[in-house]
Amino acid sequence: MGRFYPCSVVPPSSSSWGQPGLQVLRCPQRAVSAFTCYLISNSSVLNVRFFRTTAVCKDDVITVKTPAFAESVTEGDVRWEKAVGDTVAEDEVVCEIETDKTSVQVPSPANGVIEALLVPDGGKVEGGTPLFTLRKTGAAPAKAKPAEAPAAAAPKAEPAVSAVPPPPAASIPTQMPPVPSPPQPLTSKPVSAVKPTAAPPVAEPGAVKGLRSEHREKMNRMRQRIAQRLKEAQNTCAMLTTFNEIDMSNIQDMRARHKEAFLKKHNLKLGFMSAFVKASAFALQEQPVVNAVIDDTTKEVVYRDYIDISVAVATPRGLVVPVIRNVETMNYADIERTISELGEKARKNELAIEDMDGGTFTISNGGVFGSLFGTPIINPPQSAILGMHAIVDRPVAVGGKVEIRPMMYVALTYDHRLIDGREAVTFLRKIKAAVEDPRVLLLDL
Repeated sequence: MGRFYPCSVVPPSSSSWGQPGLQVLRCPQRAVSAFTCYLISNSSVLNVRFFRTTAVCKDDVITVKTPAFAESVTEGDVRWEKAVGDTVAEDEVVCEIETDKTSVQVPSPANGVIEALLVPDGGKVEGGTPLFTLRKTGAAPAKAKPAEAPAAAAPKAEPAVSAVPPPPAASIPTQMPPVPSPPQPLTSKPVSAVKPTAAPPVAEPGAVKGLRSEHREKMNRMRQRIAQRLKEAQNTCAMLTTFNEIDMSNIQDMRARHKEAFLKKHNLKLGFMSAFVKASAFALQEQPVVNAVIDDTTKEVVYRDYIDISVAVATPRGLVVPVIRNVETMNYADIERTISELGEKARKNELAIEDMDGGTFTISNGGVFGSLFGTPIINPPQSAILGMHAIVDRPVAVGGKVEIRPMMYVALTYDHRLIDGREAVTFLRKIKAAVEDPRVLLLDL
C-alpha cells in the first residue's frame, strides 16, 4: 500500500490528456507518476483531499551506521562535526570515530539534512551501531552568497555657512577689582594630636587571582591506548638497551653527491631514514631472532620469514606507527616513496587501520627533534626497537688522529626473554656497518 499525502489542483490545460473539465491532482512532497494520479471533474474536486502513490519518496529518511572496524579494533569514541538541522552534501564528513589506532571519518551518503544524532558526543560505538538519521534532499545545499554591501547613502546637504559677525570691542572697566583679604594666621596644634592618615591596604601576593590556574582535558582514545600499551610492554617484556655510535660521513657524502640525480629520476628526496630501514632489514635477515616474538599464550617463539618495519611518526593527535611491508624486497627508492606516502597520510589524518596493523620491528627517530640520547620502549607485540638520535659533530679518533666527524648515537631496546646480549650487540653492529658503508649491502657482507 502507498501513503496518503495532501495535494493541490492543477488548472486544466491542453496537456491534461486533451479532456476538458478534468483537473490533475499534484503532490508537492512526492514525485508522482501520471499513472498513479486520480483525475476528477470540477464538480467533485471539493470532496477529494488525498490520493495514493507508490512512487519513491524524494525526501527519504535513512539511518547511517558505524562502518565495520578491523579485527584488532572493537569500539571507538564519536566526535560530531555536525549538529541536528545542519545541511550536508554528499561525502561531507558528519562525525569522526576515534579508535585505539586511528580516526575513522563517517561521511554523509547523500545530500540532505541531519534529523537526529543517535549517539551523544564522546559516546562509545561498535561496528554497525546506528549513528544518525538523514533526510535526503534532491540537490546539494547551495552555498550562501556573500551579502551585498548596502549602497552608500547620499551625502546630506549642509546648510550654508553664514558670515560670522566680528566680535564686539572689549569694554573698558569702570571699577577697580576687589582687594583680596589678608591670610588668616595658622593655629598651633601639638604633634601628638595629629592622627596619621591610614595607608591603603596592600594586596598579598597569594591573593591575586587569575595568575595561576589549571584546567583538565579528557585523554583521547589514542593517548589512552598508547599509555596502556607502553605500560603493558614494561610489565611484560624484560627490556634491556644496548648502544653504539655511527659515523655518518659516508652516508652524508653519498646523499650530497646523488640527491639531485635521485630527485630527478624518482621525484623523491633522498633522506637518511631509507638507509636505516634498509640496514635494519639486512640485520634482521642476519639475526632472525630479533624479528621473532614470544606467544605468551602457547609459550612458543614465532619466527617470521617476512620483514615489516614500523616507522614512528609524531602527529598532533599522538604517536602513530605506519608499517612498511616486505622491506627485504625494496630498494632505497621504494622505501623513500612508501615513507613519503605514509607520512602524508599521517599528517592528513587519513591513515587506515590496515596501514598500522602488524609490524615486526620498529624504528623511532627522535633525532629530528634534537634528541641526543635515549632508550626507546618496545612496541608490543614486537621484540625490539631501534632509536635514532641527532647527528652532532664530535671529535673522534680516526687512524690515530683526532678528527671532527658527524656522529649519531643509536640505541637498541630488546626483549631479553628472547634475545641474548650477544645477538643484540651483533645486530646493532650490522646496522652500524651497513649505514657507514652501504657497499656492505651490495656485497652481502
